Amino acid sequence: MSSSVVSVVLVGCGAPLRSMGWYHATQLLNKDSNILARLDYVVEPWYMSDEGNGSPGFTEFIEFKESLEKSNGVTFYATVDEVPRSENAQETRLAIISARTADNPKLFEACLNIGCQSIFLEKPGAPSVSELNAMMESAKTKGVSVFMGFNKNVSKFATKAREYANNHPGTNVTFVHNNNYDSTEESLGECFERNAEGMLKNMAIHELALLVTFYGVSVETIDSVEADMEYSSCKTLKGPSGKDFTDFDKLKFTITTKNGTIISVAADRCGGDDSVGIVTDSEGKELARFTMPDEEDATTIANAEKRIAGANQYFYVQDPDYAMLKREWQKLSWKELFPKVWRRLT
Repeated sequence: MSSSVVSVVLVGCGAPLRSMGWYHATQLLNKDSNILARLDYVVEPWYMSDEGNGSPGFTEFIEFKESLEKSNGVTFYATVDEVPRSENAQETRLAIISARTADNPKLFEACLNIGCQSIFLEKPGAPSVSELNAMMESAKTKGVSVFMGFNKNVSKFATKAREYANNHPGTNVTFVHNNNYDSTEESLGECFERNAEGMLKNMAIHELALLVTFYGVSVETIDSVEADMEYSSCKTLKGPSGKDFTDFDKLKFTITTKNGTIISVAADRCGGDDSVGIVTDSEGKELARFTMPDEEDATTIANAEKRIAGANQYFYVQDPDYAMLKREWQKLSWKELFPKVWRRLT
């Protein structure tokens, strides 16, 4: 393998062209992403299990696996425990966990046990707050930093919407998150099953992260939550397994905090490919709108589509932000782990 700053273990590759773990791998391997890290190991619990063998996406995964083994020297495992423990004091080992939410707590603990010094954990991280708290305490005990993969915290559209609102007192912001699933029972049923934690924990969690990070929203600070019943829609549909799954395909709500902050979130599984920050006055009149992607992103997105054709559209739309997020994670990890080296480099 070629030399690099850090070694990465990717946990949860999933189906090529469809899964976030797969896309993390493609960005790490793309030199133009400028992520100073080397993908050494991939752990895929589903497709490398007896149950996952032959399931939808299996053939594509095997082709991807064989390609990375041959061209990039990446080693694949079915479990984290199989990955050789990092014993090299000169090696910085980072982990990206992008697996099924229900599996994350055990996978997280396993990454701690193989010497991972920093972990990039995809949302929502775990099925419950109590499990997240236990994971946090375990990481603290072992001195491991954990970063959540909330790409919209670094998105231009969200930053511009916040800045505009801050410069115009008395305004309110609505963050809109759209996906481009077909408005059919088959398409949404597959979405509901694959993202079984539900829209709030899977899709709108990005907007909730913005509210927590920049608007001071927490259980303690919320005064009221008002659902937009006319906009929102909840359905029960069959997934590919034949089981029923109940979730929102559209959802909108407004949170008012105890200090008077009003902030709204809307999410639509079939609304398109964009995310939007809308600033309105106190009477609801729109004053400004900021969109991801914008015209500046067009070239980057076009290049991403040329590099890998046929993927879910939102991978291309969010390509610049996810690359930036991983670069910042890698930098922060180095800064925390090796402060003396970091000071020399900067």
